[in-house]
Amino acid sequence: MGLWRAWIAGREGRRNRRAARAAARALLSGGPAPRRPGGLALELSPTWVGDPGRGRALLAGRLRLAGEAAALEGAADPWALRLTSAGAVRALHGHGWLDDLAAAGGRAARGTAQAWVAGWLERHGEGRGLGRGPAWAPAATGRRLRAWLEHAPWLLAGPGRAMAPRLGASAAVQAGFLARRWAAAPPGPERFEALAGLVLAALAVEGAQAHLPEALAALETSCDGLVDAEGALAGRNPEELLEVFLCLTGAAAALRAARREPQPAHAAAIARIAPTLKALRHADGGLARFHGGGAGPTGALDLALAEAGVRARPRPGRPMGFVRLAARRTTVLVDAAAPPEGPLGHASTLAFELTSGRRPLIVSAGSGAGFGAGWRRHGRGTAAHATLELEGASSSRLGRGARLAAPETEEPGLQERPAQVTLAREGEGHAAGVLLSHDGWAASHGLVHMRRLGLSADGRMLMGEDALIATTPAERRRFAAVAGRGGLPGIGFAVRFPLHPDVEVALDGGGREVAMRLRSGELWRLRPEGVLPMLEPAVYFDPARDAPRPTRAIVLAGRATAPVHEIGWTLAKAEDTPVGLRDVALDEEVPA
Repeated sequence: MGLWRAWIAGREGRRNRRAARAAARALLSGGPAPRRPGGLALELSPTWVGDPGRGRALLAGRLRLAGEAAALEGAADPWALRLTSAGAVRALHGHGWLDDLAAAGGRAARGTAQAWVAGWLERHGEGRGLGRGPAWAPAATGRRLRAWLEHAPWLLAGPGRAMAPRLGASAAVQAGFLARRWAAAPPGPERFEALAGLVLAALAVEGAQAHLPEALAALETSCDGLVDAEGALAGRNPEELLEVFLCLTGAAAALRAARREPQPAHAAAIARIAPTLKALRHADGGLARFHGGGAGPTGALDLALAEAGVRARPRPGRPMGFVRLAARRTTVLVDAAAPPEGPLGHASTLAFELTSGRRPLIVSAGSGAGFGAGWRRHGRGTAAHATLELEGASSSRLGRGARLAAPETEEPGLQERPAQVTLAREGEGHAAGVLLSHDGWAASHGLVHMRRLGLSADGRMLMGEDALIATTPAERRRFAAVAGRGGLPGIGFAVRFPLHPDVEVALDGGGREVAMRLRSGELWRLRPEGVLPMLEPAVYFDPARDAPRPTRAIVLAGRATAPVHEIGWTLAKAEDTPVGLRDVALDEEVPA
């Protein structure tokens, strides 16, 4: 960590500590005393989806937090673990694992949850631990309050009753802390996590109700300022948008449980985000994996939409910079905008993902942040996405001078990004599609990448064409200068199609095409025009695994020797899923 970043982190830590101690003093001595300081005044229902498989792994002593794996090895609780990544530390103190233990259910899961929460209170919630360290970052505090309060009836049952006064008093102090420090959370999901936790505590915890007016006003301001008119976030991360949506719908559910209604901007933000998330969802229910985001927790979006009562259809156009093509059981999601500037932006412009029914076929590698700095940077490169790469150069390049999102990260942002990304809709009915372009290589190589994608009305064929074009005299001169370097004529390129690890792939047709078999039994074939396909090793970042998953990528390689170079290809379903192996019985339409 750089010296100035360490100084900033230390300053924020001191401010958090002072705010936590001021909140504790205010609860004990300031103003009229509540009936039962820290008593629970409202019972809330869980709004976040836990994973019973992860819960069972926790019971076995295996933790996986923000991509980092750790083993308890007989320890009574996880608070003595030495985690290496800041994301894992935040996830641990955010108590999201309570959702997984509750989903696993049973006496052992509840006993483990009670022991771990009691351990947190002893180490971080009282005495010298009050306000110290990453446990008291505003976003982690908001997540922790949400988890405690939504699972309180389960957590405080049986032997947990003895912990209720300590937990309630700590929740009241944490609410006071958030009332003082929510604005220190970075704008985006962390800001909403802090505010949602404050709203829930102000509704449910005795001694915290005075914070409700300020919390609701701050939530209103954030909804207006951070969620744009089309329900999008500036970071263009679909999973982060889902996290914001879950925060907002959870806060709305808590307000309704208290016989109140969300404020107008709060309700309007929920209504704006819902159709955008629907547009970013594949046929299998998972989100597009772009710009640091994953597919999201299974079922989380459907549960939140049902809780919010939103029945809007997917947003048309280019929501949050993406384009959606959908027909029958097939979805194609395309990154159709320049990447964001921050350290999570990926050089994925014009890349696409394709899912057939419940089975992903063409994918992005995803975020490698949980697997170390090298994998994180690999996942941000163009080669980790289903698009064209030029001579090993990504369409956007990393630069040390670009803005960083947080003091603890050393990851650079993207400086050299496409200045212009165009989109035009083409056709209707039989082959609706899009024509896109970006100029990310215009300055360096004199070339513009154009991509045409068309999905048939039955969802059985995706027709594609990629072109490299030098359009202006200046670009042609630049192209000629770069193409004349080295021993080979032209400029090398590669069109890549990374496959999901569950896909079985082989060259077929005398090496002229590629056969891809999904686990459902479907067979797809990719046929390029004028070039022989190759298979290369690739990786897929699955946050549930301890290491990147090996997979394969189809590669169409060549050299652009003229100012206009085109390569066409088709991706078609050759065999349907056998009826007896159907993933879902009535699965013919993509979820609306």
